[in-house]
Amino acid sequence: MHREIKNEGQGAIFENSFLEPLTKSPPYISATIYTITVIALLVIGYQMEVVDSFWTGASIYLGAIFFWTFFEYFAHRYLFHIDEYFPKSDFAQKLAYTFHGIHHEYPRDKERIIMPPVPGLMIVGLLYLFFLLVLGDYAYLFMPGFVTGYLLYTRIHYKTHTTPVPSYLKSQYRHHSLHHYKYPEKAFGISTTLWDRIFGTMPPEES
Repeated sequence: MHREIKNEGQGAIFENSFLEPLTKSPPYISATIYTITVIALLVIGYQMEVVDSFWTGASIYLGAIFFWTFFEYFAHRYLFHIDEYFPKSDFAQKLAYTFHGIHHEYPRDKERIIMPPVPGLMIVGLLYLFFLLVLGDYAYLFMPGFVTGYLLYTRIHYKTHTTPVPSYLKSQYRHHSLHHYKYPEKAFGISTTLWDRIFGTMPPEES
């Protein structure tokens, strides 16, 4: 379901006066909390002596940042736009709007460009448990890298929506603008166009 784009104002996800404030937050608060999460996990990993060498730990951390770009693409394409795949499902419509549709409707709403802390930390907690199950103690190096990838993504995403775009982000800005304003079924990558190129979702070059 494609809604009219409103470049001013702020939408509402819940009518409940307790839940609705939890769906938005000043971006600096969200970024600070996620940064603290990264530092805390790295400190725990260091104290646990998860790896024997700095370079092994750095490789896991940097590999997780790269993995974030892959996760970002697939989450954006298949979860945040799930309503495109199940157009008759009210649940899919509500899920897509809650996670992402409201951002398409109000792309300049600064309080929702970065995931607010309450739902964000719930997602981080679930991913932490998953990574711990799959990777064991390496999760204490992989998870902070993954969240760092998210923080780098949010910096790019925030700037492409709210500030004069610096020259080094011009290509990401154009790519993401095409997703919002012309091709919502393409251009899912924000941190990088790599996965759009690999999976054939680049917008037409003549756009």
